[in-house]
Amino acid sequence: MPADSASEQQYQEALDTAARLLGKPLVLRLADGEPPVGEDFRRLATIATFGASWPREGLDDRSRALISVTIAATLGTHEPLRGQLRIALHSGVTKEEIVELFIHLAAYAGAARAFDSYQVALAVFAETG
Repeated sequence: MPADSASEQQYQEALDTAARLLGKPLVLRLADGEPPVGEDFRRLATIATFGASWPREGLDDRSRALISVTIAATLGTHEPLRGQLRIALHSGVTKEEIVELFIHLAAYAGAARAFDSYQVALAVFAETG
């Protein structure tokens, strides 16, 4: 499905927001064996997330990042959690605050889920130094 100029602009703005939050460009290449329609999925998900949700007023990036880490950790979605941890660290959230988040998460979402998510955080911490 060809994109019109309005959706191209929305997509570019979403990619710009993602790059600002991550501190580097968001790369969304099709994986081996992925059907071409996967590109449409990635584009729509990027516009919904980084084009519609993150730029809204009402919450600053730091608060939104903490919320997003909590959601991804609670759901147990490791890849999104990695990305949200990177965004949180780039948005000024400290590693200590992230550990506190997992301590709090253990009380409400369970120790197993918090520990599993904490392991993902340790890997991201190691990447960032």
